[in-house]
Amino acid sequence: MNNKSRISSFSSTLLHWHEHENFRSYPWRGEKNPYYIWLSEIIMQQTRSEQGLPYYLKFKSHYPTVRDLALAPMDTVLRDWQGLGYYSRARNLKATAELIHSQYNDVFPSTYSEILKLKGVGPYTAAAIASFAFGESCAVVDGNVIRVLSRIFGIEEPFDSGAGKKAFDEKAALLIDKKNPALYNQAIMDFGATVCVPKSPKCGSCPFSNQCFAYQKEMIDVLPFRSKKLTIKNRYFYFLHLESKAGIVLQQRTTKDIWQDLWQFPLIELATPSKRGVKAELKKRFPAGSTYTIEDEWTHVQLLSHQKIHSFVFRISVPDLKLLLQEDWQLVPNKKLDAFAFPKTLHLYLTEKKLI
Repeated sequence: MNNKSRISSFSSTLLHWHEHENFRSYPWRGEKNPYYIWLSEIIMQQTRSEQGLPYYLKFKSHYPTVRDLALAPMDTVLRDWQGLGYYSRARNLKATAELIHSQYNDVFPSTYSEILKLKGVGPYTAAAIASFAFGESCAVVDGNVIRVLSRIFGIEEPFDSGAGKKAFDEKAALLIDKKNPALYNQAIMDFGATVCVPKSPKCGSCPFSNQCFAYQKEMIDVLPFRSKKLTIKNRYFYFLHLESKAGIVLQQRTTKDIWQDLWQFPLIELATPSKRGVKAELKKRFPAGSTYTIEDEWTHVQLLSHQKIHSFVFRISVPDLKLLLQEDWQLVPNKKLDAFAFPKTLHLYLTEKKLI
């Protein structure tokens, strides 16, 4: 079979497979509204569909149009996003909505090249919106697609290299069914998510097993290749849950770091885990003669894409918090904690302690 025939065969076989498979129906499947497609794509980045579904429905309900999202307060958007993680997505979502409102008169751009200019929108998301909403022949290339193409066609260039990115983009562009780009894109993503999965793929029921490079060469477990080893940075956060009858002390994270614009307890970050170091810091922070009692300690580990956050929360009872308040601290009554957006770890803590 020559290359042209193989490309045609791949597309038709994939579409045939997709037509005869039963998939769980999500509200964004078959959606033509570019705003809703954009919402679903941003929410589902690095998120399982089951986890992202209630957030998608919430955002559709709270912000039915791009104008509604553009005019909403940032704190409200972050609170609605709370628990989903990777909060830069929410900030980019809000910034892009404001741009579409101010520069596009609330009309979502309709071409791949224009969509790609939007903040927080990469080639994959732009291709998804352009093909699903406007029928433009743009191939999506995400992790699922990379895995499928690498295994079936034997693409051995590392997908995280310049040469690899070019190879996958070119192959994806050749394979897309130009008459049915939206259907093809949905099919190849579904195939990667259900059959050609990372571990223990369903090769026995795969319609491409007789032509799959990785299957024939016994390279299923090694393709696709990655050139760069992922380095995980460990960080040690010691949160001070300072409480009194007046409420709890919060501060907002304003620096360009993880959890920007979210609220937290006063924080002591150390280079290495050290309870002794925390107690030394407490002595510095509390005025001489002040009294406080460490009532409880709570720990949690959260793995982000390149960081592992080791969190320790010390619940500290203080008779008079007003004596300790610093310029960037805010004393909040317990009953008003629901009005603030917290990082996932602290939201979990507050939930477990029945404070929200």
